[in-house]
Amino acid sequence: MAKGKGFGGFGGGMNMQAMMKQAQKMQESMLKAQEEIAQMESTGTAGGGMVTATVTGTSTLKSIEIKPDVVDPDDIDMLQDLVVAAVNEALKAASDKSQRPDVRDYGRHRRRSGRSAVMELLHRRSNG
Repeated sequence: MAKGKGFGGFGGGMNMQAMMKQAQKMQESMLKAQEEIAQMESTGTAGGGMVTATVTGTSTLKSIEIKPDVVDPDDIDMLQDLVVAAVNEALKAASDKSQRPDVRDYGRHRRRSGRSAVMELLHRRSNG
């Protein structure tokens, strides 16, 4: 092995044990980031609060609340529109949350770089 090349051609003399330790740290951070993302919740409302939708950080619809006053059997179209609007608002709120600095901007950056949200979050944490 040539002098100064380190293990497997990696510069700086990084040894296998140090690489394994760093990989384990990254894996732990990735699991934590996945949990944080999954636990995020956002809500959206429509019709002045007549319909409320709640979504998770993984864009899963968690609940829909519909006030009885908005249910009109003769106007199902309006109710459907309100449900769609509330869900879309909740999804937008979740997306906006992911743009906050404390969530490390993983959503927008993923579209630019092709990185997954979790990998972007890890990258940002390890670089400052």
